[in-house]
Amino acid sequence: MKFPVFGTRLVDAGESVWLRLRTRRAWPWVALFTFLWLAATTWMYPLLLPDEGRYVGVAWHMLASGDYLTPRLDGMPFFHKPPLFYWLTAASLAVFGDNAWAGRLCSVLAATALVTVTYVFLRRYASGRAAGRTALILAVQPFLFGAAHYANLDMLVAALMSMTVMAGADAVFRREQMRPDAWSLTAMYVAAAAGFMAKGLIGVVLPGGALCFWLLGRRRYRAMGRLLWWPGILLFLALTLPWMAAMETRHPGFFDYYIVYQHFQRFLESGFNNPHPFWFYVPVVLGLTLPWSIQIWRWFQPRGPLQTAFVPPAHRIEQVDRRVLRGLMLSWLLMVLVFFSIPTSKLVGYVIAVLPPLAWFIQETFEQREESTAPGAVRSLVRHALVAGGLCLLAVAAMVLFPQRSTKSLAQTLAASAAPGDRLAMLDQYAYDVPLYAGWDGPVIAVAPWDDPDVMRGDDWRRELADAATFTPDRGADRLWTTQRLQTYLCDPGHATTWLLAWLDEAGHYPALSGREPLARTSRMGLWRIPAAETVNGCGGTPSSAPE
Repeated sequence: MKFPVFGTRLVDAGESVWLRLRTRRAWPWVALFTFLWLAATTWMYPLLLPDEGRYVGVAWHMLASGDYLTPRLDGMPFFHKPPLFYWLTAASLAVFGDNAWAGRLCSVLAATALVTVTYVFLRRYASGRAAGRTALILAVQPFLFGAAHYANLDMLVAALMSMTVMAGADAVFRREQMRPDAWSLTAMYVAAAAGFMAKGLIGVVLPGGALCFWLLGRRRYRAMGRLLWWPGILLFLALTLPWMAAMETRHPGFFDYYIVYQHFQRFLESGFNNPHPFWFYVPVVLGLTLPWSIQIWRWFQPRGPLQTAFVPPAHRIEQVDRRVLRGLMLSWLLMVLVFFSIPTSKLVGYVIAVLPPLAWFIQETFEQREESTAPGAVRSLVRHALVAGGLCLLAVAAMVLFPQRSTKSLAQTLAASAAPGDRLAMLDQYAYDVPLYAGWDGPVIAVAPWDDPDVMRGDDWRRELADAATFTPDRGADRLWTTQRLQTYLCDPGHATTWLLAWLDEAGHYPALSGREPLARTSRMGLWRIPAAETVNGCGGTPSSAPE
């Protein structure tokens, strides 16, 4: 296939960049180019609901309240996830302001670290060419690009789990090569502790399982014992226990809710959102890693022995048998894929940690072509990168041209028009991003049928708020209202100016909104203002005219 002149120049330039990745000290450039590539477009569309609004909103509340220990949702303890993402995002918001770019910076940095550490690990134990190819395949693909553009916990925990695996493997290789391994073991336990503080036990269980099965397959039983390094275990406990102890002291019942329920019961129960069959992740991963994943079939073709790239004698000791690396990558990939395929509830972001080993296997197909002197092998790699990069940019353009659910415009109207002492109520919804965009640090009234027992059997914003209210019943009573309580409040002549956020197609279900036009609206939601002491419909009196 012949490219036009402009396309040929792009391919030639890409080939030149890739060749430079072979150099031993290229990792700062890998980190810089990856960061710029991922961060350049994260500001172009607002935070998406519900996940981005929820997680960035919790971080914003930490910043606004000054309480950095307890994650809070609407001022109530929110213990669905541990606090590392919130801490990092709160720091980003403090430095760069309340905007989408700052909210997504944690995910961008995690993805950048993942690509860079993968490059350094493979540069040390495979070759510069293999490391460069893997870094390119990993960074320029829709799956990782999209995860870096999404402000939730998945990218961060995937990066930390991957770092734990690579640090553990580095310790094993160093031990086998009679080199000191204490720093690698320390890095493994620090990464595992950070993974635990990012998303709980999976930050430890999955990388530990990947390393365990890899070493079992190699019959390296002493190496398994070495990884259970007692100074590292003490370090892990020192980094993770203080926060949990503080939360149990502040909020009795935290440990049972956070460890027993969130980690074990949720994993085994089937009543949660997003149910999918066992095989769900296979087509998802293959589809989201296009066009790279097209090359996977080549990996199953008959393969000749790969030539060993020249390595200076001083560094040759670091090279390891390719079969050992493949075993590590296979154990890593299968551990993540199988583990998350077991529960009924499946979200795409859960399996981001399969991307480094998958990128390794894909790069081997290009490596095989290059070592067999197949014509155009490098150009084929660069063309794949250009197509993949184009798909990523098309996805960003789609998000800009066809915006998804967001209440940013309504929140901006609220920020411009609300006065101190006003109240805010959300009717049969909870728009997580409103407090951040509106700078609303007071309580938000969530109106729903809270007396319905089905609320505690669901897996949505109602369940999140209801769970949070169990730790602070007084605040829960102040924030969780039924429709009747809202109506009673608005019928009180002494009520404050109240802002109501509701779905446009459900506004007619609320007497207070009957006959009123919203002050601002999106395609699906509206924002209404009920002035102080104004009589509303449904109170038995004569309703006043709609507000100005």
